[in-house]
Amino acid sequence: MFRRLLLIVITAATCLAAPLGAQVSDAEYAARRDSLFAALEDGVTIVFGADEPDPDYLPWQQARGFLYLTGFDEPGAALVMVEHDGAQHELLFVREKNPAEEVWTGKRLGVAAVRETLGLEGRNASTLPHMIDSLRQLGGRLYGVGDVERISALGATDANAAVDLLRGQKSLGELVRLQIAAEISAQGHLEVMRTVRPGIAEFQIEALAEYIWRSAGADGPGYTSIVGSGPNATTLHYGENSRTAQDGEVIVMDMAAAFDGYSADITRTVPVNGTFSPAQREIYTIVLDAQKAAERQVRAGGPARAMSDSAGAVLRAGLARIGLIDAPDARYECGSRDEPRQCSQLSLYYMHGLGHGIGLDVHDPDQYYATGTIDVGSAFTIEPGIYVRSNLLEIIPDTERNRAFKQRIAQAFAKYAGIGVRIEDDYLVTENGVLRPSAGVPREIDEVEAELAKPRPPLLPVRVIP
Repeated sequence: MFRRLLLIVITAATCLAAPLGAQVSDAEYAARRDSLFAALEDGVTIVFGADEPDPDYLPWQQARGFLYLTGFDEPGAALVMVEHDGAQHELLFVREKNPAEEVWTGKRLGVAAVRETLGLEGRNASTLPHMIDSLRQLGGRLYGVGDVERISALGATDANAAVDLLRGQKSLGELVRLQIAAEISAQGHLEVMRTVRPGIAEFQIEALAEYIWRSAGADGPGYTSIVGSGPNATTLHYGENSRTAQDGEVIVMDMAAAFDGYSADITRTVPVNGTFSPAQREIYTIVLDAQKAAERQVRAGGPARAMSDSAGAVLRAGLARIGLIDAPDARYECGSRDEPRQCSQLSLYYMHGLGHGIGLDVHDPDQYYATGTIDVGSAFTIEPGIYVRSNLLEIIPDTERNRAFKQRIAQAFAKYAGIGVRIEDDYLVTENGVLRPSAGVPREIDEVEAELAKPRPPLLPVRVIP
């Protein structure tokens, strides 16, 4: 914990100009709850934490809305917020201490320590159902935050969207954590770049990056690492990480660390042999230019849509230039015989959004989701990509118009088939401007190739079944 606090102090002082030791304090958690009170009508709001997994040795993660509002990181808890006749009251229901169970799952805070530790009134979690029945008698609305099935069973109004809206504007303490997460993630990417070569296994890349992150004080990976070499580079959420990379291929590495609960998200695409082929270089350049075009639109008060519009224009123009689509605004027949439709030819190669918010979840809400405007406290990614799937010509609907389209792009498709490129960085909008804390890992072609040209450390031999 001391190492994490020290890292926060150093980063806050040098980059975000935050107060030393910028923490998510009890006062900030209270302010978040006050904002939720203000967003909802009078009534009772029940915020569910996550239950302990069964069996108890499986990984566990606290429900994000609950964690955001309380900072309490134990299973089986719930927060009850009551607003009635102008008065507000908050109760935190936690498991009582039980030494026989704690020997298996770890020390519990216990009811008696809740007020001193978190500034809330503590109650035993076993009494929650009875308390809910009593609170119903007050009248007013009943809201639920957390698992939608539990909310439905309770007969409550789902208030997750209200919490998501609050989570979309990051505080200074949250931005500091995201900055550290991105900087640590970049260290892992750099170390991997200096290791990539023909014959390296995708899981070796994953393991090395995660080792670096943990060594630097991160929680671990912020999400399941995606390491896709060769044909796997064109699968967006490939997760097996079991293939061996071959000479002449590229590897898409979408992987990042979480720090103190906050996850970065970085993607780099690198050539396995250290040098991009002419075809790989062309695709990569289009994607990088698209990312930079979107990046130029990032500013407090700016329209979020401008990022996607700018990146899309570059992608469409680039794909038309190299012959993979007919023209920037060209379409193809994407529906069925019964329901004919027209779709952008761009969507054949770029089928996901430009980016997303980051925070407690790697896909976290951002305020521009609701407002359409980037603002101070926004934290998000920009991640354009081009994926030339080898089976693309086979899966385009077989119509007369599409057959003619496939003939026109056949030569270009043969040149670029199997290449997948995605480039992703993190952006934090602060009072003092926009930060790209993932900048520590290179993205320019010459810089990427320079890292890959450095001396290669030996790889550990991979054990296989004889």
